[in-house]
Amino acid sequence: MRNYRDFVIEKMKNTEEAAEYLRSSFEEYSEDGNLEAFLTAVRSVAESRGGISELARITELNRQTLHRTLSATVNPSIKTLQSILSSLGFRLAIEPVLSFDR
Repeated sequence: MRNYRDFVIEKMKNTEEAAEYLRSSFEEYSEDGNLEAFLTAVRSVAESRGGISELARITELNRQTLHRTLSATVNPSIKTLQSILSSLGFRLAIEPVLSFDR
């Protein structure tokens, strides 16, 4: 019998599912500052695409740095986050929250 974590990892192998998971967890972070949920989503997607060791190889960051970066105790830089997301096949995007037309 599979556990929930295995189910999530399997679902994250689908690019559209992974994108939606990352989007919704980033939205949650934007609304309430829950960085842990977003970093958990990034870790889940990384695990579904070969794991932290494979991500370390692709990003050229060491494994310990990645583990620390994707933990809830560290606030990753935007440069590091973009490198990680890019290596997973995603990017950060900016969109308006409300109109600022003058």
